[in-house]
Amino acid sequence: MPTPVRHLVIGGGIIGLTVAERLCREHPGADVTVVEKESTWATHQTGRNSGVIHSGLYYPPGSLKAAFCRAGAASLTTFAREEGIPHEICGKLVVATRADELPGLDRLHQRGLAHGLAVTRLTRDEARAHEPHVDALAALHVPETGIIDYPAVCAALVRRLERAGATLLLDTEVLGLGSGAGLGGVVGGVVGARGAGGIVVRTSRGDLRADLVVSCAGLQADLVARRLGHRPSARIVPFRGEYFELRPEATHLVRHLVYPVPDPDFPFLGVHLTRGTDGHVHAGPNAVLALAREGYDWRTVRWPDLRETLTHPGFWRLVARHHRAGAAEVARSLSRHRFGASLRRLVPELRDDDLVPAAAGVRAQALRADGSLVDDFLIERAGSVVHVLNAPSPAATSAFETARHIVRLLDESA
Repeated sequence: MPTPVRHLVIGGGIIGLTVAERLCREHPGADVTVVEKESTWATHQTGRNSGVIHSGLYYPPGSLKAAFCRAGAASLTTFAREEGIPHEICGKLVVATRADELPGLDRLHQRGLAHGLAVTRLTRDEARAHEPHVDALAALHVPETGIIDYPAVCAALVRRLERAGATLLLDTEVLGLGSGAGLGGVVGGVVGARGAGGIVVRTSRGDLRADLVVSCAGLQADLVARRLGHRPSARIVPFRGEYFELRPEATHLVRHLVYPVPDPDFPFLGVHLTRGTDGHVHAGPNAVLALAREGYDWRTVRWPDLRETLTHPGFWRLVARHHRAGAAEVARSLSRHRFGASLRRLVPELRDDDLVPAAAGVRAQALRADGSLVDDFLIERAGSVVHVLNAPSPAATSAFETARHIVRLLDESA
């Protein structure tokens, strides 16, 4: 019997876990190990988002986002049905509240139709039939959008991996490349290439030996890439997204999901309202620079992380391009009234005291040296190592399709 190929997956969020599950499914009996530096799975981006199953409405045709989202959403909902995970395809409204937003709404409508979505343009009265408390000049109804419990998805993936015999290691941080048979840091002129003895990855719990490695390290993606000898083409800059939750007495104001028309000059979607599978309604997120890769509030500052951001030339080019919008986001972060005012554009009946602070998230945004944000998935291969360097929204929606793509890249390396 041939010796199974040893696969090492770095990162215990939804991308890493779906990659590992895909490896076990396509290669029964495979030697699969998953390492995660935290003590629980899905601790960061996966466990701290708004729980939306995206439709693909916003993504440019031909992008990996567009390609992965529709197929990924179908695979995700199939998985949820099989595992009994709470989810609902409830639809959403994208709401134009000013005349200058109507051209953007029309562009989204055309893009949705190009993607094959059953998106419809609504008048004010038609929008209110879906969301009675929304104020809109016009709106789009996107029926394919849904909600799901992503931590529950990850828990089910872990159960499948355990049944498949995968090795799952929490509290295990990747520190760098070790020295071992066939690898002295560089093989055949390629860092991370596989030698006769495979790749030796040094971790906080000892050395791990693998033939193929995939790094899905999220907020630490570029850092882990450098530790494994790769020079990534972009650097992670962390942006915190802050959320509020509506008081129970105010949750009747939102039936499902309500989004603004995104500002085409700003790389984030804007604050929106989302009813989760638990019935709670979340409001947010905004987008402010986090002062640490895992900086979930203004008090959390990690100087090595902040130094990396402030010494990156692309960061200052980004600031120059978006300083007005960035200042507005900071002001909204520091004022519940400003945050509430953004929401009242969508639902005028909301009051400031309807908003209760909720857990924040941090988005791992890849940034190039020229100041451009990497708006699509960025996956780079170095020898026998595949690095997922940018997995932006809709990463969770697209996870199963992204995993299919990554496993294909790994198989090409085998």
